[in-house]
Amino acid sequence: MMRAGSLGAALATVALIACGHSGAATSGQAAGGCLPGERGFLQASLRGAIQAELAWHGETVDCEGGARPDGSGIRLSVAGKAPGGQPLRLVFGIAVRPGESTSRPLPTNLTVIVENQNRVFSTLGDSRCTVESLVQQPLPATGTAGKSVPAYRIAARGFCVAPATTLDGAERLYVDRFDIAALARFTKEDLEHVP
Repeated sequence: MMRAGSLGAALATVALIACGHSGAATSGQAAGGCLPGERGFLQASLRGAIQAELAWHGETVDCEGGARPDGSGIRLSVAGKAPGGQPLRLVFGIAVRPGESTSRPLPTNLTVIVENQNRVFSTLGDSRCTVESLVQQPLPATGTAGKSVPAYRIAARGFCVAPATTLDGAERLYVDRFDIAALARFTKEDLEHVP
């Protein structure tokens, strides 16, 4: 049987792999940044197991995203530091087609990873958080000729109505509201996919 700490580390690893996180900046993205021209940010209110008002922007935030591996929407990973210096990563799984903007409510799964610790909080499904508005704006393509990957600036605003919890249920983390702008890259197949 896997111990809770080992299980938490395993979940964190799976979440990062699913996001395409490699620990390195995405091609065409400045190291330590999120989007060109200081346009990436995350604002979120955390309470419970972590008390913090996050206001990451410009060079203080790192982000990446793409289509969910199962084709059920998009996934955004946004990383920065809490006011006390602890590195955090918030991973949003949003039920929307790549490239589609909408103002209808979108079910959203949220995972919060306290990096360098075996602490992972998750809503374990997309019924506890909602993105209430989302804009996917195409960015100029980057990459070598014939191998460019469509890039998008994703801006989303939402809230959670129930906490994310640790796997053993011992700790709860409330994310009352969040407002993000992050980078996502989709393949042409992602953009043509029809559920």
